[in-house]
Amino acid sequence: MTDTVLPPGLAVAGPEGFPGWSHAVRHATDRVPDDAVNSAWRALNYLCTAQLYLRDNVLPVRALRADDVKESPSGHWGVCPPVNWMLAHLGPITAWRPPGSEVLTVHGAGHASPSVLAHAYLTKTVALTGNDPCWSAAELQALAAGFPHTRTYGGEITPLIPGVRYTGGQLGPALAVAQGMVLDAPHRLVVPLLGDGELETGAASAAWMARRALIGSGLHGAVLPVVLANGLRMGSPSVLAGLNEDEVRAYFTGLGYEPFLHDGSDVRGFRRVLAEALARLRPLGLAGPQPVLVLTMPKGATGPEQIAGHWIAGTPAVHKTPLKDPRHDREEFEALKAWLASYKPSELFTEDGQPCGLVRQALPHPVPRSRPAPPVAPLTVRGFAEWPLISAVIRERAAAGGFRLFSPDEAASNRLHLATDGRGTPQWANEILNEEICHAWLQGYTETGRDALLATYEAFAAVNTSLLVQHLKHCSARAATSAVGLPSVNYLITSLGWRNTYTHQNPGLVSAMLETENPAVHVYTPADATRAAAILAVMLTERDRVNFLVADKHHTLTFPPDTLRDELTDGAAIWPHLSTFGAEDPDIVLASAGDVAARELSAAAERIAAERPGPRIRYVSINDLTVLGAPDTWSAALTDRAFSQLFPENVPLLLATVTQAPAVRALLAARGETARFRVVGYRDPGRPLPPTDLLEHCGMSAAQLAAQATSMLKEPR
Repeated sequence: MTDTVLPPGLAVAGPEGFPGWSHAVRHATDRVPDDAVNSAWRALNYLCTAQLYLRDNVLPVRALRADDVKESPSGHWGVCPPVNWMLAHLGPITAWRPPGSEVLTVHGAGHASPSVLAHAYLTKTVALTGNDPCWSAAELQALAAGFPHTRTYGGEITPLIPGVRYTGGQLGPALAVAQGMVLDAPHRLVVPLLGDGELETGAASAAWMARRALIGSGLHGAVLPVVLANGLRMGSPSVLAGLNEDEVRAYFTGLGYEPFLHDGSDVRGFRRVLAEALARLRPLGLAGPQPVLVLTMPKGATGPEQIAGHWIAGTPAVHKTPLKDPRHDREEFEALKAWLASYKPSELFTEDGQPCGLVRQALPHPVPRSRPAPPVAPLTVRGFAEWPLISAVIRERAAAGGFRLFSPDEAASNRLHLATDGRGTPQWANEILNEEICHAWLQGYTETGRDALLATYEAFAAVNTSLLVQHLKHCSARAATSAVGLPSVNYLITSLGWRNTYTHQNPGLVSAMLETENPAVHVYTPADATRAAAILAVMLTERDRVNFLVADKHHTLTFPPDTLRDELTDGAAIWPHLSTFGAEDPDIVLASAGDVAARELSAAAERIAAERPGPRIRYVSINDLTVLGAPDTWSAALTDRAFSQLFPENVPLLLATVTQAPAVRALLAARGETARFRVVGYRDPGRPLPPTDLLEHCGMSAAQLAAQATSMLKEPR
């Protein structure tokens, strides 16, 4: 890998941490008074409350009236105060960060969108009434009255809101995503905000220990986890809430962290705790205790404590809108009026919507965009004889820098030879026996502009189905903002179930990804190792895609490379060596998707040619399954004309795929092709079977495919 150079302010980072961040804290403390931080926190809290409840009179310019209140308040309040507390305290540190560094915040849950939108308003990064962000009464009115902004920014945290890099629709991966963001980025500090309920998820629980798998893996930035230990999940106390202070300290100490606890009761005290935590900050990948902040501020702090004799504070009622109908309920209206007034908005905003001087002092200066990945020479498709295999492609890409391979302890098992000397594991390859963590690391790495690859067994890749669905939603939202393209999320799916034990047979991830009908998805099914290597090289240069390369680690056949360029360009191509000479009008089309399918169907084609010389056969190799889908859905889909040229009308077609057949049938059905296509793929046998018997069970053996094709030839067109 290329050497990573620290920015000047962080150049002396060592076992004791990053002195540059300590200096930043001192500068921030000297230049930003406690009152400014407190004012910023109050301003954020007020704006969150206004978004939940107000349709008018946001500043306010007169006494609150019932018709100023929304008819149906919606959104989440409980998480906002502790998130606002952290945003207010991180502002000065971001403003006075070391030269060349950056501070990123990752929100573990999506519910804090009122906080993120409020912060975006204060920092002038969101536009609500025009093309350019600004402070104005109209913008402030639009911020509150328009929430939830279902047609623009939504009601949850997504990249539709400027500056958001992580969509927390699924709880758990935020800490690992933050870790992925700082790999090979020593200039970067990432602060993930994690709800205590989130800590109960498997991904979050694993991420605490996962950092140990990164020890010695290179020169990285730092992660400062912040646990928002507010005591509640959505509807009941969290598990963490059952621990006393000593037990909380023991828990995090046992995980290898140095815990810093504070209840958020005073600004000065928390700033001291934050300064101490930052002073103990260590680069990720360095052994030894890492600081973790545990903020025990109650959920929904500063909101109403009770209404009509019913206690609200500290109960699940604060999770969403604690006052359900203040527009029509007099007692709730009075409680809302007192709640809004408690923040003293006239001290925080001018009549034209500008934050006051104290608030502005605590705001971060504009954060520069992440550094672009180092330029990488494109890997081009060369001649067959000189084309390297998958391991060589990975090593070549890693040598250019800005690249990581993540694998659940399976690189060697998947026959990936990563070290040039054949020994050990290079720094750029990270293994941990957890698919979710590998995906989160990859997601954080690519979201900050670097290329990565996740290599795993086919059966275990399906563990990440929900994570990938959420990430596709994130990508779609990001694409709607016309943001600059990011490296693709790339999966190498190998150790296929066709050769594996019964418990290791599950090609379901590909089926689930095709069901999303997301045009960013590409499912590559190369016929041999040479084609797999060529596809991987292309994948590592693409942007804004979610790619799945399905390639068995057992390579037994190599097919002529003549059509390789067409397969890469068009996603499918006719193989002349298996097609009847001059078969412009074929009697049958045989198509294979994937190496196991190509091995068996090519043998079937040879059988048919030998046993029945009469039929005119056309053989098509499918390199990307999505080309079979409807053009108005899939970006790589064959045009109707190209599809008809490959698969002429009224000609029967037998398609063998390494995936499950229903997913391919669905692609074809979207084109109206439901009758003449016979699709053969994996079917669960219900019990352990040897590989040859599994082929027979699925109808995938060469003999069965030949018999199926012969039967189809006898059917009337």
